[in-house]
Amino acid sequence: MDPKLTEVSQLFDRFKSAFLRSDYDICSNLLSQLKVLLTGFRSLPPLFADTPNAVHELTIARDIYEHAVVLSVKIEDQDAFERDFFQLKPYYTDACNRLPPSPQEYPILGLNLLRLLVQNRIAEFHTELELLSSAALENPCIKHAVELEQSFMEGAYNRVLSARQKVPHDTYVYFMDLLAKTVRDEIAGCSEKAYDYLSIKDAKQMLLFSSDQELLEYIKEEHPEWEIKNGSVFFQKAKESAPCKEIPSLQLINQTLSYARELERIV
Repeated sequence: MDPKLTEVSQLFDRFKSAFLRSDYDICSNLLSQLKVLLTGFRSLPPLFADTPNAVHELTIARDIYEHAVVLSVKIEDQDAFERDFFQLKPYYTDACNRLPPSPQEYPILGLNLLRLLVQNRIAEFHTELELLSSAALENPCIKHAVELEQSFMEGAYNRVLSARQKVPHDTYVYFMDLLAKTVRDEIAGCSEKAYDYLSIKDAKQMLLFSSDQELLEYIKEEHPEWEIKNGSVFFQKAKESAPCKEIPSLQLINQTLSYARELERIV
């Protein structure tokens, strides 16, 4: 075996051992070294040189980047996820004719869709979706993300939150928790504008919590300006603290008339 390939294989074995021990600091350090070593393989993207060990090199590089994506989820680093995913993606698209399918491909593609949904990058979500094959769209990991997006757009927030209990892969839990927080923040923002107060029972139901304690912890951490008294949650203090912006009506009228005069001159 090529000495460089042997070095990468041995280092990757150490990475996987550390990963199984959940020693993510060691993993991050080893991953940086692995990425540097991979730059010495001309068979990898974007060159795709036809070297004697091309298939072996492509396979181990794909495996390394798949582990890198999962590691970024474990350490909750969304920027690292995006970088590692884009480094991995050519192995699923451009190198698919050279390599056997990876069992991690659809879980990772679905994970990326979920990330885009959490970050509210809906246009990119649909762009990625359009690039997938019909077979991929039938995969449970992809369907999970698609159904979540549909529920989110429909405002069916209860379906979004209940989906956490049936994630198709354990790596999805991190993004599902972020999505649940996004949903609750959206509901909370609407609630404090629509109501002066709500009973704790109604607030718990509206924010989709299963217990009073979960509701009280959420209010303490996310909305300390809400006031709890006599079994109700009062939003009045939040409304009073919100700045009221004055609409510059005269300025807007003058601007509109100015635009109308300019248009009249042009015509």
